[in-house]
Amino acid sequence: MNYLQAIILAIIEGLTEFLPVSSTGHMIIGTALMNMEPTPFVKLFTIVIQLGTILSVLVLYFKRFFRSLDFYYKLVVAAIPASILGILLNDFIDSLLESPLMVAVMLVIGGVILLFVDKWFNKPTVDNSDDITYKQSFIIGLYQCLALIPGTSRSASTIVGAMTQKLTRKAAAEFSFFLAIPMMLGASVIKLYKFVKEGHTFSGDEINLLIIGNVVGFIVAIVAIKTFINILTKHGFKAFGWYRIVVGLIILALLLSGHELSII
Repeated sequence: MNYLQAIILAIIEGLTEFLPVSSTGHMIIGTALMNMEPTPFVKLFTIVIQLGTILSVLVLYFKRFFRSLDFYYKLVVAAIPASILGILLNDFIDSLLESPLMVAVMLVIGGVILLFVDKWFNKPTVDNSDDITYKQSFIIGLYQCLALIPGTSRSASTIVGAMTQKLTRKAAAEFSFFLAIPMMLGASVIKLYKFVKEGHTFSGDEINLLIIGNVVGFIVAIVAIKTFINILTKHGFKAFGWYRIVVGLIILALLLSGHELSII
């Protein structure tokens, strides 16, 4: 991996992590177009740069994290289902991760769902994510389990799950942002642990790449979150639905044209 590739991947991560468009699908396209090999460091890089995007949420919603411990407990409750299922079905999930075709199909299916989700859930009653109950948090967590299927998008599944619980589009998106923090932090820590446990070490260049990736991801994610909330509030999910369908079809076209695609 060179510095340009690191910056491009960080931009992709920052743009897509919190949008309902599947960052995994975009990483497939990005790495394929740059002919990148799925080396242990590249795999680590794509996960650990999530720390920068996590920081963007903390900065943008700084005051929200000091209101009450109750909100933290709700995030923990929402994180439990996917965490348990991820551990129990680890091998099965890994097998799904070997299938770019699965990602493409789920991108298209999810895109079609987003075309109609605004009509399905058009009578929200909760306009502040702080006001949800523990039961609602748990149900949103169940929807997050869908994101264990590559290409589904963690953001899409949790936002739709929140909308089923009568949250407005904005409140649903914000709760999805907050819920991303424990999930992404946990994934980064586990990935770092496995990397070191397997005997890998970091070179000076690799440390610099991680620093640059996190800084770029942080900056881009701030812009992406603000833009997403603005578009979502005014126009809903339809544009993101069509976008997902296009990305899914691009991956299918690359597969049919003989490209060797891999999920890193």
